[in-house]
Amino acid sequence: MNAWPSKRLQGWFVVAQSGQVRAKPWPVMLMGQPVVLARLPSGGLTALEDRCPHRQYPLSAGRITEAGLQCGYHGWTFGADGRCTRQPGLPEGRCPPAVGVPTVDVMEHDGLIWLRSRHADAPLLAPAPLPDFIRSRPAGTLRFMQRMQWQGDALDALENFMDPLHTHLTHPGLVRRDGGRRAVTATPSWDEHGMTVTYEGGEEQNGLLYRLFESPRLLERAHHGVAAPGSACIEYRYRNGSALFFTLHFTPLEAWKTLVHASLHVEGRWAPAWAVRLFAWPFLRRVARQDQEAVERQARNRQRFRPRHDASTELDIVSTYLRGIWHEQPVPAVTASPVQPIVLML
Repeated sequence: MNAWPSKRLQGWFVVAQSGQVRAKPWPVMLMGQPVVLARLPSGGLTALEDRCPHRQYPLSAGRITEAGLQCGYHGWTFGADGRCTRQPGLPEGRCPPAVGVPTVDVMEHDGLIWLRSRHADAPLLAPAPLPDFIRSRPAGTLRFMQRMQWQGDALDALENFMDPLHTHLTHPGLVRRDGGRRAVTATPSWDEHGMTVTYEGGEEQNGLLYRLFESPRLLERAHHGVAAPGSACIEYRYRNGSALFFTLHFTPLEAWKTLVHASLHVEGRWAPAWAVRLFAWPFLRRVARQDQEAVERQARNRQRFRPRHDASTELDIVSTYLRGIWHEQPVPAVTASPVQPIVLML
């Protein structure tokens, strides 16, 4: 993506883990915009454009003081609202200059730091709360979190995560086997807040991950919310009452460069964090690397042959929705009429 959509992408994107931002300013990137995160002495966070308006020096090369974020060049200091609070060298009693640094909306949730993107060419919208599939996970159910960076398109990476049809060939034998497909019913629904696809009929999988770590399922669901356009969750519910929630957050840093944060929540099942890291994570990391390789190959080929339009069929329901949301195109009103389930061979 070389031109960022202006309206739909005024949503929340993950840019860092909470533990990364401590005593020093932390530089991040969101859609080509350099931003500095600073944890103030009060414990709260502020996010500013990563530049001092005095001489355009990066604020991320400064330090945090009681008065705010201090530029490392001449010492101009900026508070949580971006206004200059101190200019060293001014005579006693003189007020700091009436200048400031543009702020970016920031919040913390589930051990992650979220920024809300802004675009000068579109009206600023009131920030919406995070989607329910993110807000509803109790903190005590978090088992692990990982950070990666892919050299690919964030939208392609998001579609890859939500699309089950690639798993047979991209993760052969690990997630599914191509020779063991079975009929599964997919029921999609969406409204102005997001999308859910419910998969039924796939109670058991033929891949190694299922045999090692899972039990018979009740259903599988994929979730996406417009308020966090780069985030999606795959939910697995089991007959024994337990549930797993894999959530991935894809943040476009620049064109063809995507930051990925992955987390796993476990409910109603014995799965301490140490056991997940020791036994499950090596397999999950292999899956992530296979997906990364696929998305990066796709990105390189898109650049070779652009502009080309993707061919789609009725099986590409997730892609149709996501590309409509990200590129502000019309999305079919599925909820306006009875939802027609789609039969997939998974």
